[in-house]
Order: sequence, then C-alpha cells, then structure tokens
Amino acid sequence: MNTLTAVALLHCFLFAVLVRSAPVGPASEPPAAFKEAAERAKTLVEKILRDLPAVHAATVTTEGLTLDPSTETTNLQLMVTSLGIPAAPVLKPLSERFTLDMCVSRMMAGGQLYQGLLGVLSERLSGLKDLRADLRDLLTHINKMKVAAQVSSDSPDQNQRLDLASRLHGNYEVQVGVHLTLTQLRSFCHDLIRSLRAIATYRPRSAGTR
Repeated sequence: MNTLTAVALLHCFLFAVLVRSAPVGPASEPPAAFKEAAERAKTLVEKILRDLPAVHAATVTTEGLTLDPSTETTNLQLMVTSLGIPAAPVLKPLSERFTLDMCVSRMMAGGQLYQGLLGVLSERLSGLKDLRADLRDLLTHINKMKVAAQVSSDSPDQNQRLDLASRLHGNYEVQVGVHLTLTQLRSFCHDLIRSLRAIATYRPRSAGTR
C-alpha cells in the first residue's frame, strides 16, 4: 500500500468516526414550548381526575352506577355498544414504532372524543359544564404541543360520537351514557398522565447509537 492510498484511507476512517460521534441536533431535545405545554396539560389532567368523582356524584343518580370498577356488570358493557360510545385511542409507551407524532395525535383525538360525548350529554342534563371547559383547555395545551413539536399527523375524526344523541331514548340511557363516559374518561386521563410524564424525559435514539 503506497503512502497516498494510506492517507486517503485514514481520511475516510476519521470522517466516519466524526460522523458517528457528532452530537445529536436540537431535534432530539423537546423544545421548551413543548415541555411547557406538556406540563400544563399534565396539571390540567390531574385536576380533571380530582374533579371526576364530584362530577359523577352530581350527575349520575341512578342506583348501582358508581365509579367503583368492581361494580361494573356485563349489562353495562353491552350498553357501551348499544349507545355507540367508542373507546378512546390507545396510548402506548414511546418507541420507534409508537412515535411522538402518534402519541400527541392520539391525545388530541381522545380529548376531542370526550369533549364531543360530553357535549351531547350536556344537552340532556346539567353539571358537565366545568368539565367540558377543562377538556377544552386541555385540547388547547395539546394543540400547543403539536405545534411546538411540529407534529404533522392529523387527529382522526371522531364521527362515532354523533351516534349517541339518537340513542338517548330516556333518562336511564342518559344516566348510563354519563356514567360510561366519565368512567372511560378517567381511564384515558390515567393513560394521559403516564404518557405526559414519559414525554418529559423521552429522548429519541439517534442513528449513531444504533
């Protein structure tokens, strides 16, 4: 091997090392605006969780409908289908397959879903106004997260919520609808808390660490 070839190979080797060891750009660090919006969203979700028992007690008066999971019956599960109440989008731990874009978009979709369901139910009984206002504010903070993180994927349209209005034939259906919506909202909020905490410390893996 002559000197010229050896020098060329050395340059290629050094270039490869520099590329692999180059620091990860700002994209790997969540922007400050994203962190701030996520923290405010988490604070609001915690408030919603604290308020849910009181909202349930004030609006659901039918005997046997409580927030205690052990009291759930097969009949109530059938009512979920009967009333056309869709499940919330699933939130998973962040990974290469479940990206930040997907996570934030599903947060938005879930918030929109329950905002819509409560909107339908609030036309049939009072006591849901403050909760709807909190959900509206939560959606504002999640939207700020989307903007700050430049999330491009759109939230799926929750057209299923429109089915609920036509299925509330009487007071019992309204009561069950409120109970199921608040119960599912509580579960979704617990998932939101976990995801928002994970987002605060999540760092995407750079190509150089593979």
